[in-house]
Amino acid sequence: MSKKILVIGRDGQLGFELRRSLAPLGAVVAVGRGECDLTYPLQIARLVRREKPDIIVNAAAYTAVERAEEDTVRAMRVNAEAAGELAALAADRGALIVHYSSDYVFDGAKAGAYDEQDAPAPLNAYGRSKLAGEQAVRAINPAHLVFRTSWVYGVFGNSFLKTMLMALRQPEALRVVSDQRGAPTGAAYIADATALVLARYLALPADSDFPFGLYHLAATGDASWHEYACFIAQQARRAGLAVTLTPGDIRAVPSDQYPTTARRPANSRLDCRLLARTFGIRAPHWEEGVTHALAAIADSRNLA
Repeated sequence: MSKKILVIGRDGQLGFELRRSLAPLGAVVAVGRGECDLTYPLQIARLVRREKPDIIVNAAAYTAVERAEEDTVRAMRVNAEAAGELAALAADRGALIVHYSSDYVFDGAKAGAYDEQDAPAPLNAYGRSKLAGEQAVRAINPAHLVFRTSWVYGVFGNSFLKTMLMALRQPEALRVVSDQRGAPTGAAYIADATALVLARYLALPADSDFPFGLYHLAATGDASWHEYACFIAQQARRAGLAVTLTPGDIRAVPSDQYPTTARRPANSRLDCRLLARTFGIRAPHWEEGVTHALAAIADSRNLA
């Protein structure tokens, strides 16, 4: 019998890719804010009780890092309280909950990449809300998969990649932070990795042990925001996208010259070896993923 998978956050960059990647696994019901506004607990409960899913995948989130500093109640409501409610509703049904967290749960002070055993210490309200969300999910429902991701971008939706493509069409030179490092990670890869893990889960006989838990899920390699921006400029031109600026027009600046309300970690690198060992997933290098995304964006614009 086909399993039902409920995807929350249909219209985000990750939700879009999950609709594609999860389709072969069962009956996917994907909902957006119109059908399930995470600020309303009753909407969440009605949805889950109506759909009766076997798996809930929560790809919805409050992602406005700057705004979260002032809108802390809403950020905590969406990223933490609603996540806990979804986990509880899944537990009531004996269902699996899949939830996504962030590299921003760390303060960035570590010299190397963060693994799942490192103690979180978020620097900003967004990071605190994401940490509270993953903690709630893990405490409430033993059948959980929490994936921490990093610097997410997609062919669809808003991200640094899309912002840079717009900025590269302008005549003015750019200033981009060079002292924060992470791994740009494609929503397509996150969705594909999620599908691979869930395929393993669905293939198990009933009552079999499964390695539920917390996993880091990001591309390999790392870059600064400045290096990332320069790579986008270089590859966008090669993909045939209309850009004016070149990598030489992008100036590297320290973060103290680009003040923001929310503090960001200097080191957002995630050690993903646990995911690879447990599920045999090969992560792409971040440059590979960005190159593929730019080619897909170019193809979509050529077809428009």
